[in-house]
Amino acid sequence: MVITKNEFEVIDQEWIALILEAKDLGLSIEAVRDFLVTER
Repeated sequence: MVITKNEFEVIDQEWIALILEAKDLGLSIEAVRDFLVTER
């Protein structure tokens, strides 16, 4: 799968928004990472 520079920037902005929202909720980056990698 090839990701263009423009697509990468959009993805990057979405991750930054997610991280900032999590921080506003009092979650750490580590907590978000653990949630994303934990198998359900």
